[in-house]
Amino acid sequence: MNQSIVEDIVSHFGEKVFEFEEPFGLLTFTTHAENLIEIVSYLKDHPTFKFTFLTDVTGIHLPDNTGKEFCSVCHLHSWENRVRLRIKVFVPTSAPIVPSLTPLFECANWLEREAFDFFGILYSGHPNLKRILNMDEMDYFPMRKEYPMEDATRNDKIDAMFGR
Repeated sequence: MNQSIVEDIVSHFGEKVFEFEEPFGLLTFTTHAENLIEIVSYLKDHPTFKFTFLTDVTGIHLPDNTGKEFCSVCHLHSWENRVRLRIKVFVPTSAPIVPSLTPLFECANWLEREAFDFFGILYSGHPNLKRILNMDEMDYFPMRKEYPMEDATRNDKIDAMFGR
């Protein structure tokens, strides 16, 4: 099934879809932000594929990936065909903007708010993009890899205390 999906979307979208892979059998590909709605609509309304369920929308922060530091990932599921796929969209830190999938899937409302809350990815066209799990007063996004792994001010983790 994955091969027929790849052939179909490549013939329909051409260079708008790229970087195809199948880690653990999960069809994965990348597209640009401006093509996301068109591609997801096509997959949702396709008479054979029927990707009618949005399983998840999440974010990834890749600070060393210059010009593509943030990745918004959406997972689609075709219940009828028992097939899942993953679509990645990379955006820069200077404009971490991805179009919202809420016009296609109502559940994207909360999923995108969570990705915004933790990564700061802005979903354009979202009806109510605001924090849902962190405090409104937070001026940072806790899942970004911008902070040290450990608190340097702590003195209870000195190697000498552990015989090193």
